Amino acid sequence: MSNYYTPHTEDDIKSMLDTIGVGSIEELFKDIKGELRPKSFNIPEGKSELEVLTHFNRLAFNNCAGIVKFLGAGFYDHYIPSVVDMLSGRSEFYTAYTPYQPECSQGTLQAIYEYQSAICALTGMEVANASLYEGGTALYEAAMLSSRLKNRNKIVVDSGVNPIYRQMLHTYTQNLSMDFVEISVSHGRSTRSDMLKYIDDKTACVILQNPNFFGAIDDHSDIIDKAHSHGALAVESVYPISLGLLKTPAEMGADIVTGEGQSMGMPLSFGGPYLGFMAVKKELARKIPGRIAGATLDTKGKRGFVLTLQTREQHIRREKATSNICSNEALCALRAVIYLSVLGKEGIRELARLNHDKAEYAKEKIAKIKGVEVKRSSPTFNEFTVLLPKNAFNVTEGLIKNNFLAGLPLGRYYKGMDNYLLVAVTEKRTKQEIDGFAEALGKAL
Repeated sequence: MSNYYTPHTEDDIKSMLDTIGVGSIEELFKDIKGELRPKSFNIPEGKSELEVLTHFNRLAFNNCAGIVKFLGAGFYDHYIPSVVDMLSGRSEFYTAYTPYQPECSQGTLQAIYEYQSAICALTGMEVANASLYEGGTALYEAAMLSSRLKNRNKIVVDSGVNPIYRQMLHTYTQNLSMDFVEISVSHGRSTRSDMLKYIDDKTACVILQNPNFFGAIDDHSDIIDKAHSHGALAVESVYPISLGLLKTPAEMGADIVTGEGQSMGMPLSFGGPYLGFMAVKKELARKIPGRIAGATLDTKGKRGFVLTLQTREQHIRREKATSNICSNEALCALRAVIYLSVLGKEGIRELARLNHDKAEYAKEKIAKIKGVEVKRSSPTFNEFTVLLPKNAFNVTEGLIKNNFLAGLPLGRYYKGMDNYLLVAVTEKRTKQEIDGFAEALGKAL
């Protein structure tokens, strides 16, 4: 078997084979039948650094690098200030892992502490953990927290919650006796009569999303009040950038807030790594998964940071663990806190306003296209639903050829919505791009 793609000389290979008592490389693979063994790994000839970079840049361009993006559905094309990459790429952060030893992890621990504080400020909640895998996992953890705390297994879920997250809820709990009740939306919003009807004394929590998957903004205070009246918790999944304008989950009375943090300084990057955030009321602090960094004073009165709560089975008695979630998402959390710090309170408001205003402009342009209906039954933030006279998937496929990623065809996740398209507009979209998109969409129809 040829080994020209390894750096070892013939003498190196002989020495290694002699050490393990094998006569040849071929002998290492003797248990694999000949017909199952690859004749060649098709490894191409080596390239120079310049050639490799050129090759990967070409591949990156094929992965929508040159396409104007109007696709959202939970993951958004926001501008990331250069300082986010610069600071998060410093070796003391970029190569660090779990900060078990506070005496040598003060920088990382303080970054986590500041991240938690920023999430609390953004959501209005009292306690946040040191991050989770991504938005769907965070929502699952919120559901499990509710079930454990209330000793109930019924969970009422609004179908306006991201369908990917809802699928994750079912997948993660398939070996558990959970009773999920999904309530269909009406005109893009939570159906009040059904939601209120199915919340009862057996309900562990109600799961909502604002803005929901269709882009609709809602005030869930009445649904949350109903949940509380039956001793259930209220979980709200949110789009963090929208909180620069919208009523916070805390103001609605939510007990647990989760969301996807990708929009806070993480590139789309073909699907990750992303960041799940969770914030809760103070009384739930000891029930949340993962870890919490806290501030304290040492014996000399100097401020320091430690991992105050670590609720994994490796850290405490197994029966006391709240979750088996383990990977530390501190690098993504660091990017998020740098991003939020750079923007600041007023910057977040201005960013949210830009997203909203540009989306409203896009609505007006698209609404003028013959045969197209922009759904307006509810106010929206930067994402909205459009009804086309043709199959939305076919339309989006055609627009890719014109360098427009038009949005998400909703028929993929919702029956009977094959002609519906979910369009997202961020601060990166210019007037010229929006005008060009509307023109291309009109021609495609």
